[in-house]
Amino acid sequence: MHNRITKLFNIKYPLIQAGMVWNSGWKLASAVSNAGGLGIIGAGSMYPEVLEEHIIKCKAATNKPFAVNVPMLYPNIEELMKIIVDQKVPIVFTSAGNPKTWTQYLHDHGIIVVHVVSSVKFAVKSELAGVDAVVAEGFEAGGHNGREETTTFTLIPMVKEKVGIPVIAAGGIATGRGMLAAMVLGADAVQIGSRFVASEESSAHIKFKEKVVDTQDGDTHLTLKELAPVRLIKNKFYQELQALYLENPSKEQLKELLGRARAKKGMFLGDLDDGELEIGQIAGLIHAIKPAGEIVAEIITEFEAVKKSF
Repeated sequence: MHNRITKLFNIKYPLIQAGMVWNSGWKLASAVSNAGGLGIIGAGSMYPEVLEEHIIKCKAATNKPFAVNVPMLYPNIEELMKIIVDQKVPIVFTSAGNPKTWTQYLHDHGIIVVHVVSSVKFAVKSELAGVDAVVAEGFEAGGHNGREETTTFTLIPMVKEKVGIPVIAAGGIATGRGMLAAMVLGADAVQIGSRFVASEESSAHIKFKEKVVDTQDGDTHLTLKELAPVRLIKNKFYQELQALYLENPSKEQLKELLGRARAKKGMFLGDLDDGELEIGQIAGLIHAIKPAGEIVAEIITEFEAVKKSF
């Protein structure tokens, strides 16, 4: 299964595990890379010294390529980028910011750069900034995504029409069938997050993993667009948030309710009532917690089987 993405990243399958805060540490990243995909360490929830530890452990656990995802809103991003360069991480996925800011710096150190976008406009800007590929993420995705609510299968062909660099589809993909559908629409690869949350190697709390498995159609909602759009499971915190919206709140009131470390409380510490539980709409198709390598194998096997059936 060779194409532009497998060649660019030097991986076996065009399947990338998303870099998710509080969910994707070195254990998950190395497991996915060892299975033939591209594993990603999510740096958004890590202090610089913690990221360095995860990179070192990931390098010890796999001899395959892996990446680090860096949200550019991170306050100590200069420290993170220095660690990434010093540790010779081969690939960096940037998100939540201007791709021009760090692309040249990373390229100067021989690092492949991929930027995450939610619109055609920002895909074009990313290509002009010199990135090597883009992740086009639809609003079905978990975690933070675009305000426009453009679906993945609408976004992919529109982005593909406007850029010449490889396009990675993200949002609402968790199966081989979904992977094939995205690639038929023009994607060179897929990035999968939610399915890997419910993996044995995910750093998420077991209570959150089990909650993901129990989540059904309609149990999530994209909210907090005034701050940073995020898709949440409808728990007690979500209901409190919706009640506040009835009062036409200011950004300050929303920030006050959100508080600090709400995502850590929910996904990492397992507080299913008062924590922020980020997951994609595709959670309704996730029925079991499995090893990451087994998840990769299942997706690729189904992809190949369905592809042959047409």
